[in-house]
Amino acid sequence: MAWIYLVIAGLLEIGWAVGLKYTEGFSRLWPSVATICAMIASFNLLAAALKTIPVGTGYAVWTGIGAAGTATIGIVFLGESKEVLRILSIVLIVAGVIGLKFASDSGH
Repeated sequence: MAWIYLVIAGLLEIGWAVGLKYTEGFSRLWPSVATICAMIASFNLLAAALKTIPVGTGYAVWTGIGAAGTATIGIVFLGESKEVLRILSIVLIVAGVIGLKFASDSGH
């Protein structure tokens, strides 16, 4: 269950990271409310996951999901650069997250 919490926390991190763009410095009420709610939920799920997942692994996976997902949304929906090196870097982040998951499973 901890890994499910961690993945959901990472997905919520994508939501609040993208949401920050739409808050316009927290000057828009509803985007700010949604972003803050996503932040709170993401942190709470991360904390729940870290009860059983090692902190280094959990934090790295959480930030990796957030970073790769946010960068992908930027490319696909927000018109950000599709440079090959950027896409390769996202793939490397995803590979690192998968590697951490497998390394965590083999350590138990």
